[in-house]
Amino acid sequence: MLLFISIFSWMISCQTKTITTTETVIKQPISNKKVVSPIVIGADQFDLYLHKLLGKKVGLVVNNTSMTSEGHLVDVLIKKGVNIETIFAPEHGFRGTADAGESVANGRDKQTNTPIFSLHGKHKKPTKDHLQNIDIIVFDIQDVGARFYTYISTMTYVMEACAEEQIPFLVLDRPNPNGHYVDGPILQTEFSSFVGLHPIPVVHGMTVGEYAKMVNGENWLRNDIQVSLEVIPCQHYDHQRRYSLPIKPSPNLPNMRSIYLYPSLCFFEGTNCSVGRGTEQQFQVIGHPDFTEKSFSFTPISKLGAKYPKHKNQVCYGWDLTHLDIDLLQQKEQIDLNYILNAYQEFPNKEQFFIDNNFFEKLAGTDQLRQQIKSGWTESEIRATWKDDLTAFKKKRKLYLIYP
Repeated sequence: MLLFISIFSWMISCQTKTITTTETVIKQPISNKKVVSPIVIGADQFDLYLHKLLGKKVGLVVNNTSMTSEGHLVDVLIKKGVNIETIFAPEHGFRGTADAGESVANGRDKQTNTPIFSLHGKHKKPTKDHLQNIDIIVFDIQDVGARFYTYISTMTYVMEACAEEQIPFLVLDRPNPNGHYVDGPILQTEFSSFVGLHPIPVVHGMTVGEYAKMVNGENWLRNDIQVSLEVIPCQHYDHQRRYSLPIKPSPNLPNMRSIYLYPSLCFFEGTNCSVGRGTEQQFQVIGHPDFTEKSFSFTPISKLGAKYPKHKNQVCYGWDLTHLDIDLLQQKEQIDLNYILNAYQEFPNKEQFFIDNNFFEKLAGTDQLRQQIKSGWTESEIRATWKDDLTAFKKKRKLYLIYP
């Protein structure tokens, strides 16, 4: 136990561009001088895309993060005379309050009376009927750069539906807060699911615009089809520039600490350990009722965005990460496997550590990581098995980067 506490305390302290004939990227001039200007998101550059929407029937893939300097994208476009035919809502819903994995119902936006079609219920992909009155689809959602964050899966399915119906797809790009590094195991196709569709690492280091280009360029849409894709890039952004999200991207990522920890801690979702759903420290604590270290505890309860949290109303003992320095977390530039490796070693009944539904494999994108953890591999030994695949992915990724 003393060794574990010591290790855990140490952890706490411490253009090239290819474009196919079916896609367009409107590029901004890139200066060699140090960038000091504020980042301008794609959605705020109305002069680059508003004329493409006026006079057309528009579908929007948006949620609570789809804010511009003038207000929510839906409200702003309506004021500017755009005919919004349908809002397509991803996981957590249009207003971003639904629980993780919870089905989202169809309905109407109370403020604008615009029809809302859920892409996280019966359908994860728009049907032909839902697109029959649509001339163009616009995607504007804040992502956090992890493969298992499902907004990019929703984007892929909408791209595919648009390609099948020959509807243009427009991405209003936003910075990736975890876009400064690439890390983790590459997904193996047999573990493809809604929490990971494509052969990319856990942290892919791309914006949604860059990722859309890769999906299109690598022919990852069904039957190798391609969508007519256009990306409105951010101004003054590069992959090493820090970006703090102005709005939490989902109910259980409340701040930048949780966003930086998310790629490392989300593996726990496939285990019997809690990462704070049902508390105010989501993805900033680790715990279980049976951990023997009693110096820190929390009790998950039912709340908005976490109706049925793991170990509901039970005292969970474990580790508090809420005091970790955000600057150091942002600078680390890799997934920290020590959290799950040490938690497994401290777990009293190791046969019950992993949930027996293969969700851990879907999150990891492979069945190797579970076996490596159970076999007592070190972090460096596990990382060595990712090296060649990550090198190949980074080479492929360069073809689709919009930003330095």
